[in-house]
Amino acid sequence: MDLRSDTVTRPTDDMRAAMAAAEVGDDVYGEDPTVNHLQEHVATLFGREAALFVPSGVMANVVSVCVHTSPGDEVVVERNGHSVAYEDGAPAAVAGVQYLTIEGDRGRLDADRIAAAWRPAGWPYPTTALVSVEETTNRGGGAVYGLDRLRAIRDLLDTRGTRLHLDGARIFNAMVATGVAPADYGSIPTSLNFCLSKGLGAPVGSVIVGDADFVDEARRWRRRLGGAMRQAGVLAAAGLHALEHHVDRLADDHGNARTIAEVLADRVPGSADPDLVDTNIVFVSTGDHLAAAVATAAADDGVLFGPADGSTIRLVTHLDVDAAGAERAAHVIADLLAD
Repeated sequence: MDLRSDTVTRPTDDMRAAMAAAEVGDDVYGEDPTVNHLQEHVATLFGREAALFVPSGVMANVVSVCVHTSPGDEVVVERNGHSVAYEDGAPAAVAGVQYLTIEGDRGRLDADRIAAAWRPAGWPYPTTALVSVEETTNRGGGAVYGLDRLRAIRDLLDTRGTRLHLDGARIFNAMVATGVAPADYGSIPTSLNFCLSKGLGAPVGSVIVGDADFVDEARRWRRRLGGAMRQAGVLAAAGLHALEHHVDRLADDHGNARTIAEVLADRVPGSADPDLVDTNIVFVSTGDHLAAAVATAAADDGVLFGPADGSTIRLVTHLDVDAAGAERAAHVIADLLAD
């Protein structure tokens, strides 16, 4: 039972069949019909002019930063956001930008926090060219921003001439949890991206979404970073299958995550809070036990997860975890914490 991440999913038999049957061409020449179909479908889904298929979420974020900024600019992010914690300094190394990190609420920024941290305009201060937010929040336990918070941020940024990028790695989890349509999300940020290879269960890929000029420049940066692909339709077909068949079932992942939190809260009070499980991520306090030691012991019993810090573990449900497996994993962890 692998709860390390929703990136560990394997293609279903139906997804593999779709990949095998995909019509392909050379995407560098814009001639892969399946890639083109994916990009057109996603742009329409989010109500935007264009979309671009890229190999990974990290590349999607870095490409977006490169398009929106110039070297020396500043990007505002939540201090535990994915681009700070898990992207190996790529925006600084590639785009030459610096971060202004702000403490958020379960990984979420809001307009008041951003306004309070805003630097004065003009020399010697850097230009705050971009605010980047994450939906759902990874280290915030899968918390959802929602439309109201995002609109308030965008309204603030419009008064400053600053762009908003939505790192929507798990945006479909947020949409299923709240009932919000993709086009409603798509209308707010300057640009967004989402991962096909997390909860949606495709093996590879992310999609960047925005206006046509933005996507044209993003395509240039994808090439510069080595992300241009040739007969990529076999990968795009997996993404199309995921968008057609794996979105509604994200509700199962959310239910399984809540089951884990409920079992742990019942058996080891204080270890987990079901009310903080918005989507498919559960953070569990290990109390006096070292998180790494709990993870090692659970692995010996066939339950895999990782420590978030010295006394916290992170569990992520996905399409390869069923209800019985989620409950079993919760009891294995509870036995270790109660020992």
